[in-house]
Amino acid sequence: MSSAMNDDDFNIRKNKFSPYDRLSCEGSPMKMSPWNQSCNINNTNLCKSDDDVSENSHKICLIGSLVREEGHIYSLAAENGLLYTGSDSKNIRVWKDMKEFSGFKSNSGLVKAIIISGDKIFTGHQDGKVRVWKVQPNNPSSYKPNGTLPTFFDIFKASIRPSNYFMSAKHNRASIWIKHWDAISCLSMDHNHGLLYSASWDRTFKVWRADSSKCLESVKAHEDAVNSVVASVDGSADGTVKIWQREFTPKTIRHVLVQTLLNQECAVTALTVNKSGSVVYCGSSDGVVNCWGKEKKNWTHGGVLKGHKLAVLCLESAGNLVFSGSADKNICVWRKEDPVHTCLSVLTGHSGPVKCLAVEEDKESTRSDQKWVLYSGSLDKSVKVWSVSEMAPIMHNGNGNGDLEEHAPTLDEELAAPEMRRDKIYINDSANIDDSDNLDASDDIGRDLDTELELLTRMNGLTMDMMPGLILADGAATVSGELALGKNVLGTAIRNLSETLDFLSHVCFS
Repeated sequence: MSSAMNDDDFNIRKNKFSPYDRLSCEGSPMKMSPWNQSCNINNTNLCKSDDDVSENSHKICLIGSLVREEGHIYSLAAENGLLYTGSDSKNIRVWKDMKEFSGFKSNSGLVKAIIISGDKIFTGHQDGKVRVWKVQPNNPSSYKPNGTLPTFFDIFKASIRPSNYFMSAKHNRASIWIKHWDAISCLSMDHNHGLLYSASWDRTFKVWRADSSKCLESVKAHEDAVNSVVASVDGSADGTVKIWQREFTPKTIRHVLVQTLLNQECAVTALTVNKSGSVVYCGSSDGVVNCWGKEKKNWTHGGVLKGHKLAVLCLESAGNLVFSGSADKNICVWRKEDPVHTCLSVLTGHSGPVKCLAVEEDKESTRSDQKWVLYSGSLDKSVKVWSVSEMAPIMHNGNGNGDLEEHAPTLDEELAAPEMRRDKIYINDSANIDDSDNLDASDDIGRDLDTELELLTRMNGLTMDMMPGLILADGAATVSGELALGKNVLGTAIRNLSETLDFLSHVCFS
């Protein structure tokens, strides 16, 4: 929502809202902010307008780029001057002062999410596992594996009781509730209560006690993949954003749904919450950011921010600023000025979709000039480092305010956000897609039958209406019946017991 909007516009959006309005699909066509700022990656003075260079050369600028040709950047985390980057090479790199400081590698699974908690690093992976790493006290550059969530002992313990099993739709077999059976999409941390949240494409989010690695709860939250979770707020490819209330008991925790903020056709792809927890921001596959403010016990819609041509893939908030990264390769910088948000700048320079963001306070920050260091990770295999001041004036682009052209996304842009399962797939008969390596560049492609079929039809010049017999109804492959469940539980228990015996024999006799 730009500052050009008047109070009447704001009130209309606020008062007409209901949980079933498709707010981020409404409104006029998206327009680029009149303060669209382009950057020269070879020049740290990012400002485009010559008249404002002297005033803004230190307000918003590109500090540098981190490039290591080993994989697309899927996840970032920053704390205490250290930057952690995760990629599809399965490596986690650690950077300090713009130089590579350390690194460690998992055995399997694209690194989808990274979260820091004290001397522990939690990483979420494509294989559905959350791995734990610990900094060695005598060597800060050394990271050692410290287990996997759930732990081997917890899996063995849970596998004994049939009540701990449920039927997973994807694998068509019984699974233990403490395990994710599909890719991890997001991790978040509630430091006050020591709780780790993991969201997954298996339509659940799980709550873990960070110190003991114990799974406290698994919440069947949505009808489609859960793409983002921030404490008690989550968003899904089914187009909904939900608020959950936590109820603590002496031994466990329970989440109860209290409000659905949004219900739309477009997939929810990213979430962030400001530091005070009073504002929620939601990015969608249509390129729009919705926001809500908390009034007493309820959340009220505050408007929409339109600055992207393609899907919003990531969001971060810091102080009065909100950052949105998109498949259009740009990053929008928004400043909250109650009750509106102003677009300060559009940061350009990436040659691929911006997949992840991380932010930390700048060491040069002062009370009169709050500054932040913004890290942006992209599928162009690079991480860019930006300096952003909250006091930056609005940058006026000489090109003015022009309409954005809607276009069919490239295959790379489709692969950037497989979580956008409800978004439109453009069929381009003239597209010449003959490089099969593009399909292998991301494990994300195989997670959804509809998406896979659509990509295959694009490669063969077909349209989806030519293949009605190949589209399966949701849940058509679900196995029902107590007999089927019993057989699956027994089979899984036998497999778990066999794996346990193999593990024990390896430990005892090797």
